[in-house]
Amino acid sequence: MLEHSNATANLAVKDLEKAKAFYAGTLGLKQVDDMDGELIVYESGDTVINVYHSQFAGTNKATAVTWAVGDQIEPIVKSLRSKGVSFEHYDMPGLSLKGDIHVGHGMKVAWFKDPDGNILNLVGK
Repeated sequence: MLEHSNATANLAVKDLEKAKAFYAGTLGLKQVDDMDGELIVYESGDTVINVYHSQFAGTNKATAVTWAVGDQIEPIVKSLRSKGVSFEHYDMPGLSLKGDIHVGHGMKVAWFKDPDGNILNLVGK
């Protein structure tokens, strides 16, 4: 039924201007729409991410968005760190921490948060 339809990530934020600085400025996503200052749409590869104003911002304690970055994970982490992004370090079975990147099971993963605490991650190999 939905297997041929694209899906969109939705991220709740408290302050759209702060979110704009992070998603466009820090992450480098291209803004493609702004709906009356309540919702900003960003292009990420062949998909979009909706960033919207909500009183429930920051309440999700699970990963909200994942970017598959292949063998570019190390330079992306380095670039984000140089822009002030702090990476999360988790104790996860089967994964060991190499700097800010969790390594194991044939993959590399790095988690970080946006200004509202939404958990984002990069997955590479």
